[in-house]
Amino acid sequence: MSKPLHSLRAGVIGTGFIGPVHIEALKRLGVQVTAICGSTKSAQATAEQWGIPEVYGDYDYKALLASPNVDVVHITSPNKAHVEQSLAALKAGKHVVCEKPLGMTSKETAKVVRWLASRCEATRSQRAPSHLAPVFAVNYMCRFFPAILQMRALVQRGDLGQIIHVQGHFFQDWLLQQTDYNWRVLSSEGGKLRAVGDIGTHWIDAVSFILGAKAEGVFAHLETFHKTRLRPTGEVKTFAKVDPATMVPYKVDTEDFGSVLLKFGKSGHGFANNVHANASISQVAAGWKCSLAMGIYGTKGSVRWDLQQPNEIQLGRRDEPNQILQRNTAGFTEDIAGFSDYPGGHAEGFADAHKMHYRAVYQHIANGGTSPALFATAADGHHEVKLCEAILKSSSAKKWVNV
Repeated sequence: MSKPLHSLRAGVIGTGFIGPVHIEALKRLGVQVTAICGSTKSAQATAEQWGIPEVYGDYDYKALLASPNVDVVHITSPNKAHVEQSLAALKAGKHVVCEKPLGMTSKETAKVVRWLASRCEATRSQRAPSHLAPVFAVNYMCRFFPAILQMRALVQRGDLGQIIHVQGHFFQDWLLQQTDYNWRVLSSEGGKLRAVGDIGTHWIDAVSFILGAKAEGVFAHLETFHKTRLRPTGEVKTFAKVDPATMVPYKVDTEDFGSVLLKFGKSGHGFANNVHANASISQVAAGWKCSLAMGIYGTKGSVRWDLQQPNEIQLGRRDEPNQILQRNTAGFTEDIAGFSDYPGGHAEGFADAHKMHYRAVYQHIANGGTSPALFATAADGHHEVKLCEAILKSSSAKKWVNV
């Protein structure tokens, strides 16, 4: 029997840009956010803003994990802490929602996959279906834009015919200037692959979700435009403005932009086998704030979408008039049932996709794992990290690399 979502309690590790995004989405769902962890000053301020009763300063995430008032842990800390905190949360008996990427290396992320596999096997051997193994989700929330779900349905029903190829981009400009700084620019904090790892994997995961197939091979070219950047003497939050006079130079060891070719494997439904895709990824594309755009092209038709206009998809035909489908209007309704709350014309976007993602995760927990697990799993997160490693290797070797 399913429990109400408001009976589940969440603890959030991390108070930067994305932490409050998680908190707001959970509050909208009626989930109790009972604990917050971060630097003492930031955690206290976040707790006061959102009415969170338990505050764990000095980055003491272990104290948060020990709280009996937390059922699900949201990990929104820098990338280098993800695997350590994920394993600690799982061992503490918590369900986990972890920000992407799952970890810095596939050697690390494999530990999470192995732990979960061993726990699931132990649960099965006990023959106790009422005891749900820990649920683990990686925050590839783009899967839960209604447009992505609609495109997935069009592909998997065969409405577009056999898929021929996919193209698109993910463009941002928040690191365009030499003085733009964030911890993600440092490979020691975020990993060796920055633009493609941070935003490009959202594009790749969304395409994989739509096609129902995994990327199996890559050919990539990466570039760093700002070989040297300026950084503040202390840490700052994402998108914060800093006085250039207080900044010092440092050598950049991550990429600003890249081009990636991908070969996808076979799909379970048979309409998207061995599809070729190409993506351009940039964090230095002036004027583009968050443009995740893609086109899926098949033998019967095509469909295109951009996150910056999230409520519309363009349906293309060769011998018939093209169409613009709008969310919750004819042709864009039944396939997204349960993943759109407002009528057509009432915009839903970034924050709503987070809400829908966490709703899917928490419902999966609440009903004992009987609902479809549409969210990205630890295995999916592990594959994305392996893919990032293959992209780095391909760019260096200038050849196709298998994932």
